[in-house]
Amino acid sequence: MTTRTLEGRRALVTGGGAGIGRAIVLALAAAGARVAVTDRDGAAAEAVARAAGAAHVAFPLDVTDAVATARVVERAAESLGGLDAAVANAGISTMARVVDLTEAEWDANMAVNAKGVFLTNQAVVRHFLASGTRGVIVNTASLAAKVGAPLLAHYSASKFAVAGFTQALAREVAPQGIRVNCVCPGFVNTSMQDREAVWEAQLRGMTPEAVRAEYVSLTPLGRLQVPEDVADVVVFLLGDASRFMTGLAVDVNGGVFMS
Repeated sequence: MTTRTLEGRRALVTGGGAGIGRAIVLALAAAGARVAVTDRDGAAAEAVARAAGAAHVAFPLDVTDAVATARVVERAAESLGGLDAAVANAGISTMARVVDLTEAEWDANMAVNAKGVFLTNQAVVRHFLASGTRGVIVNTASLAAKVGAPLLAHYSASKFAVAGFTQALAREVAPQGIRVNCVCPGFVNTSMQDREAVWEAQLRGMTPEAVRAEYVSLTPLGRLQVPEDVADVVVFLLGDASRFMTGLAVDVNGGVFMS
């Protein structure tokens, strides 16, 4: 992203310490925004903020903690001189057949992927309403929010929740001029996907290389995604060019699923 379409904007990004989140932070910074980078790994958040430039700040954050999330949103707004945008990106995954899935795995995925998005959006919307800001939120959902993914039933459930929550919140806050959308990435080449390829290979009796090759074969554009493919769409959704878009679950998957 080379054009500064977000010049002067102030944004919060959760899960910004690695993968898609890191790419989003760097893309927002390149587009002119000042960014508050948050991550459960505070050191990783600080490293990404430094990589983005001197204007950015970082905070450790566990998005499953309501009190901590509200506090960090206010600290971010204080540090940046306000808040115009947020990206609720923090997420985790584990992989298992439903018959072997534990309650702990189910609860962990729901806590971070669904509850974490809810708590982040709630705190940000409260700030927008209190400050009279016509802000913008983008949530990270998944291809698994469009098509149930075998071995990822709990993850799919959490991401379907993100898509439904995004639409419902968008309808609630549209009268206040607040927009809320989500992005649905496909097979993204990150450390999370590397772990998933190993897990899937073990569960299906394949090699990780064969799993990755299958991901590519399922993608009409013929390659794995990179995090920047998602980040550039987030920049668009946070900017004025998308001013009449809200409540959408935007597919960014290379054609794996076309809605």
